[in-house]
Amino acid sequence: MSGMIGLAFSIANTHIRSRLRQTLVGVTGVAIGVGFSVMMAALMEGSQDDFITQLVDSLPHISVTDERREPPRQPADVAFDAAEIHGLTTLKLRPGIKNPFAIMAALEGWLPGAVAPSVQSKSVIRFAGRDTAANVTGIDPRREPNVSKLAAQIRFGTLDSLYKSSNAIILGDGLAKKVGARIGNSVVLTSGSGRTMSATVVALSHAGVTQIDDGVAYVLIKTAQILAGQTGLVNELRVKTRDVLQAREVASRIEAETGYKATSWQEAHEDLLSAFQIRNFIMYTVVSAILMVASFGTYNIISTITHEKTRDIAILKSLGFPSAVVRRIFVMESMMIGVMGLLLGWMIGLAMTWGMQQIEFKSPFMDSNHLPVLYSWRHYAIAGLVAFSASVIAGYFPARKAAAVQPVEIIRGAS
Repeated sequence: MSGMIGLAFSIANTHIRSRLRQTLVGVTGVAIGVGFSVMMAALMEGSQDDFITQLVDSLPHISVTDERREPPRQPADVAFDAAEIHGLTTLKLRPGIKNPFAIMAALEGWLPGAVAPSVQSKSVIRFAGRDTAANVTGIDPRREPNVSKLAAQIRFGTLDSLYKSSNAIILGDGLAKKVGARIGNSVVLTSGSGRTMSATVVALSHAGVTQIDDGVAYVLIKTAQILAGQTGLVNELRVKTRDVLQAREVASRIEAETGYKATSWQEAHEDLLSAFQIRNFIMYTVVSAILMVASFGTYNIISTITHEKTRDIAILKSLGFPSAVVRRIFVMESMMIGVMGLLLGWMIGLAMTWGMQQIEFKSPFMDSNHLPVLYSWRHYAIAGLVAFSASVIAGYFPARKAAAVQPVEIIRGAS
């Protein structure tokens, strides 16, 4: 049996080398299809991962707020389960997370990451007659670098600059442009409750996300508490996990243990992630279509060889070669073309991906000057598997036709 397989391989190899020009055309077609597929996948997933990285790393992975998933039950509802009560007012609860530092200590005992306190408040920033609404976030500069990249996003200053001035504030660079403020200027903050405070701009930040840069300012926790009019207020815990993909599971456990609403970045951007899933499906569909088109070259080559080698097939079958062996010869030929094509395609794809990464461009919306690409073995494996499978399938139908040849009719017709 092994001898028959070896002989079939030898015949297939001879056929491939005898039609060298057609073989090169088929191999090139498969290689170009694989190469472009790898490059497209690297570009699309690279840009997607770069966008998600900028979006996710600009904020903590998990935000624990003083909200609840379900509103608290009214005392009357608890006391009278069978009664239907109308007109009750909602319980007035003191804003903020109760015992935040005790909760932080408990979380740090098992949390695979870091946690930091913050105070979130809505305010109006006024400077030079311009009023702009902003989200003022009170942070602890010692803990904040563990949960966000704010320290690396600071422009023209440092995070520790918040300690250097009374009521210091860091503005997003887009927000600073809106109000026309620069470092050293004093701006007026007005909270929703009407409290007013003067603050000195000590630094600017740039997260690369317009929504953040145009609408967020940072102050010390104590400053934010004074602005909110509540000493000791902490209404958000900012959490960063070591593995960004574990954020949803960690958020569920935090919510179960604390009772407070914990929102992971996946939940906060669920609509965006759904759009990316559809985008990836479209990408792989297009890639598969390219490889399927390339497989038609293999089909044409094997069909031509089958037609030209009709008499050889008749002679082989008259010598006792089973139909399965004849079919295996032409399937092997398509497999050879597929293997050579995918190996060459991998090299072409790697070279094209590297070349695209070297292209320099300038964009005001991105920090990088190069196209973001992703080098992943999955791209090569998927492209290679689809190309090889398509080549085998494309070679099977001519092979089946060759195996069905009746040697008596061919030899009789030739005489």
